[in-house]
Amino acid sequence: MLFVLFALWFIASGLLIVDPGSRTMRWMSAVAFTGGSGALAAVISADIIPYFQLTSPNPALVSFFYRVMSICSLLSYYGLPYAFAMLSLAYHSTWQKPLLRTWLPLVLLVPPLVCLILLPGYTEEMPIEFRIVATWAFPYIIIGSLLIALKKEHLPAMRRTHLFTCLALIPPVLCVGVLNYVMPSFGFYRLWIYHVWILAFVVPFFVFTFFKYGFLGIRLLIERRKLDSTLRAITSGTAILNHAIKNDVGKMRLFLEKMNQHAADTGQTELIQDIHVVMNASRHIQEMISRVHEQTQELPLRISQVDVVQLLQDVLESLQVYLGKIQVHVELPDRLELQLDQIQVTETLTNILMNAIEAMSSGGELSIKAFSNKKNMVLEIKDTGMGMEKSVLKQAVEPFYTTKSGNRNNFGLGLAYCYSVMKKHGGSLEISSEPGKGTSVYLTFPGQR
Repeated sequence: MLFVLFALWFIASGLLIVDPGSRTMRWMSAVAFTGGSGALAAVISADIIPYFQLTSPNPALVSFFYRVMSICSLLSYYGLPYAFAMLSLAYHSTWQKPLLRTWLPLVLLVPPLVCLILLPGYTEEMPIEFRIVATWAFPYIIIGSLLIALKKEHLPAMRRTHLFTCLALIPPVLCVGVLNYVMPSFGFYRLWIYHVWILAFVVPFFVFTFFKYGFLGIRLLIERRKLDSTLRAITSGTAILNHAIKNDVGKMRLFLEKMNQHAADTGQTELIQDIHVVMNASRHIQEMISRVHEQTQELPLRISQVDVVQLLQDVLESLQVYLGKIQVHVELPDRLELQLDQIQVTETLTNILMNAIEAMSSGGELSIKAFSNKKNMVLEIKDTGMGMEKSVLKQAVEPFYTTKSGNRNNFGLGLAYCYSVMKKHGGSLEISSEPGKGTSVYLTFPGQR
């Protein structure tokens, strides 16, 4: 059981370190911690107490370890189902109302508190009254598992994360419910020893999915933080570069104008032509770095109440000349107002729609619709273009990555800029694409700022 103890407490600590501000992470950590407490009780019972009984028969010390074992065992038996129920409520939060959110945790706490106060104390053979405790603990686990499994994710990046979350979380907790509560109610005790074999499969699976695909959204959080730091570095870097090049180009042009005047006075026509070539090159360099700087600079948000439906109509109207062979389908509510920066969101929508139009050079369908996701509003922009391979999709939002290498005016900053705008609004940008089936871009806006 020592393996179970270290594995569960390692997971509990890791979840808290990664995102301590998340309610879901805190309850998931509580589930792992209470499970580890049961493993600690088993280690004390099987190894520590017998060791001290043989080597140092001190009744006070042995009594102390029995007391610690009792606390750990009760924390596991009563705490794990409650923590799992709270995790399921935090994870599947779309149904919650303010009143339920306040009182339901207290109501769910009543059964474990009543059992803790009224039931007989701890004994090694019967740490709890299994038949009584199982009447509420096992339903907590079953209903919690259903709430987690039945959660619907609209965003593509979260669907896969949700699947692996269910596979890593629900089977072991259901096994705990059966082996720790149901079977002891029928007289089959100490079946918790088989948790070692269960976790021998679950822990490697958890670690693999955590780093490969993410768990409870953690990988998305890590990737976004990495991208945020990259964008900040580019923003500051291009600002410095733009300033340095502007100064040096200014000096070059000053001396080139002097040289040009001297060449004109002395009639050196060939030198004048060469000077003009160099001046044009310096002007081009300055224009290029200025364009990059315009797309990477941190612009402050100017928030106002905006009618999203009207905003989208204005953007589509400005792009009407490019929509000749493309059928546009818009499914939006009659009234949809959000607090946002109208100019920057307009630029974001223009970028995304232009990408969709360019992907359908031979014609196709462009659909735009909105739906609610928890407390947020999600705008989906879907095209029937060529789509993207997975390798391209992973890099699509990275700064300076572009598939339009033939276009000298494209710097691969369009989607990076869009991501930055959505991030500053407290939202997100996600992309789903498949070769030959088109691309969907999901813009998530917070419903209330």
